[in-house]
Amino acid sequence: MRNIKSSVEKSSSNSPIMSRQFKEKRLFLIIITILELTLVSSISAQTHDNEIIIHLLRVYESNISLFSQSGTKIPKSITEVKDVKKGEMVHLDVPKDYLPGDFLLRFSYKKENGSSSSSSEMNIIMSNQSLELWVNPRYCNNPDSTWFQKGERENSTFMQFTKGNNRKKAKLGQLQKFLMSYDDTTSLFYRQGIDEYEQRRQAYNQWLDSCINKDRQLFVSHTYRFQYIPQIDLHSTGEDRIFGMLHHYFDGIDFNDSTIIKTIQFNEWMDHYVNICAKMAPTPALRDSLIPIAARNAIDKAKQGHPLVYGGMVDYFYKGFETNNIPNGMKVLQPYLNDPNCLTSKKMEIERRIKGMETLVKGSKAPDILLKDADSSMFELINYKPSSKYILILFWSAECSHCAETINALYPWQHQQEINKKMSVVAISVDETETEIKTWNQKIKDLIGWKHMRAKDGIRSKVASDYFVLATPVMILLDAKTKEIVSIPSTFSQLKNDLL
Repeated sequence: MRNIKSSVEKSSSNSPIMSRQFKEKRLFLIIITILELTLVSSISAQTHDNEIIIHLLRVYESNISLFSQSGTKIPKSITEVKDVKKGEMVHLDVPKDYLPGDFLLRFSYKKENGSSSSSSEMNIIMSNQSLELWVNPRYCNNPDSTWFQKGERENSTFMQFTKGNNRKKAKLGQLQKFLMSYDDTTSLFYRQGIDEYEQRRQAYNQWLDSCINKDRQLFVSHTYRFQYIPQIDLHSTGEDRIFGMLHHYFDGIDFNDSTIIKTIQFNEWMDHYVNICAKMAPTPALRDSLIPIAARNAIDKAKQGHPLVYGGMVDYFYKGFETNNIPNGMKVLQPYLNDPNCLTSKKMEIERRIKGMETLVKGSKAPDILLKDADSSMFELINYKPSSKYILILFWSAECSHCAETINALYPWQHQQEINKKMSVVAISVDETETEIKTWNQKIKDLIGWKHMRAKDGIRSKVASDYFVLATPVMILLDAKTKEIVSIPSTFSQLKNDLL
């Protein structure tokens, strides 16, 4: 075996005229309050670390990685165990700061000695109970090949809920789809269909309430509410129907429940909200105007609830605006930063981004860059004098999908003779981990003709700080002679327009 360790205030009354019945009622309410506070505490405030014991089955060997998925769109690495052999058992410590929460187990395995590596992933839920798991990585999401210990609660309960929920929601979804595509919305049949749908929708939501109440001692019960089906005005059409959906989108959510922001479903539910809004925007420019309005609406809803949910909503939109480079969105977030009830974890990042928007503007001098390039030669922007008229500074990461999309379009276009004469590229990687650096070294071999360098401290490096880089890709187009900023294109298409 391999063992790897990667108040309730008491109330009383001295009043002699208080009736026995009133005293009993008061005592009953106190007991209920204590039980409720104990229940919430046991779910939301984990006081000790837990562990996951994994038994590896039916493959020669595997690397096993554990990631937290709570409150983040990108899984956050917790620990990794390498070279676990078939039949071995490993212990993974899960720090209490991550609990309760959603986690991702990733397996990079070899079926047989000498065979090529394959990978698989499975989602697990963990609260106040340690887990023991028997896993065949090849079929890690098949209950016949992968199972938890007897008496495991969170994942087993969630699987049972999911089965029942899928059956009920599928039938309701079919009726909704039929009504939304029906051609005669004035007919008696259509009106009867709407009545039937509404009865079923209310019955489904009541069933959800019963499930939440039944499983209220478990963390997973806090995820059920995201399945709530809000009211839809099926008498309306087109944009009016979408506006109605958005108006009722948050109806079923308890924003006073701070645990919801620790679930992966929170991000998925908000992604769906944003996607509905985006469908109303036929152009990127309209999207960049509409999404910030939608963000303000969502944050104002969350503002009425728990400060952690309020702050979590701000965090969600910060990440979205940063990833998709929507400056107008950052300005929408600014008024919430000084609200003491807004417990955002991204205040410094938002303020830094807003400062960057005010500092790095067209016509301003670009901060100097002093880094070693991929050939170990010192690069200094102020002394860099290419033959081209412009310099494109590109901050990127080798494992960033948005960066890959940008580079796949940018590289062949920039190598056209006409464009190459106009613009040279200085590509600065913010990769930090051993895996990222290895990938970066491989990718730059295919990006010949660009000036490559890597900021060793990544996003925390001086150069990233000077250019207010918080996410990638970021592009800054400079005048090659004066080193003044010509533009800060948010997309490849905008870069083409700015250059041409």
